[in-house]
Amino acid sequence: MSLLEIQNLNKSFGGLSAVNNFNFCLEKGELVGLIGPNGAGKTTVFNLITGVYKPDKGSILFNEKNVEGLPPYTICARGIARTFQNIRLFNDLSVLDNVKIAAHKDVPYGLLTTILRTPNFFKGEEVIEQQAMQYLEIFKLADKKDELARNLPYGEQRRLEIARALATKPILLILDEPAAGMNPFETKELMEMIEWIRSDFDLSILLIEHDMSLVMGVCERIYVLDYGSIIAEGLPEEIRNNKKVIEAYLGEEVE
Repeated sequence: MSLLEIQNLNKSFGGLSAVNNFNFCLEKGELVGLIGPNGAGKTTVFNLITGVYKPDKGSILFNEKNVEGLPPYTICARGIARTFQNIRLFNDLSVLDNVKIAAHKDVPYGLLTTILRTPNFFKGEEVIEQQAMQYLEIFKLADKKDELARNLPYGEQRRLEIARALATKPILLILDEPAAGMNPFETKELMEMIEWIRSDFDLSILLIEHDMSLVMGVCERIYVLDYGSIIAEGLPEEIRNNKKVIEAYLGEEVE
């Protein structure tokens, strides 16, 4: 069975069909890309997978269990983490606290322990802070741990968002345009980081990205979405030369 299997997924907003009969699969350990022109429905698909939206029709199986329609916190607890097209950090909290919040889904104590501030609470908090610092060190943000998230440069905010997602200990990491706003040097670093994350954390990764050098450089398979429907699926070289894909991005040739 696939790690993530989507069948006949549909989502409409009023009279607009944003996702139409979407079918998709991702095997454990794969790095798969989802691309398409602006407005094709890519982020809507991510929102359906992660519980931000509820599908009108269709099924989403993760680890052979239905997750469609579940709230985001439940889907996160089952092992799916994501970043966002527009960075969504807790801007008025410190860099360290941003990561600690993600790690708190696995706290070894309950509400009463938190209120009473028992020794178990402080022991649990110490473990979580150590874990959070490990992620900050991996992403070269440990020296910024006390900075407010809003004060980080753009590239470091992107790294912090990925670190926060990884702190939930996911099985599947979903990245929504992680290279947006980056220069070519930063994009190259990001490409290397994505490949390293998959290997070192033993993850499967689903990636939306407009930077074709990044997509073609790291993805093993690519799906192409246009007007909410899949128009192509295959290896990077197959997608690069697919006539339907070229027309979706550049338009049809005028005779």
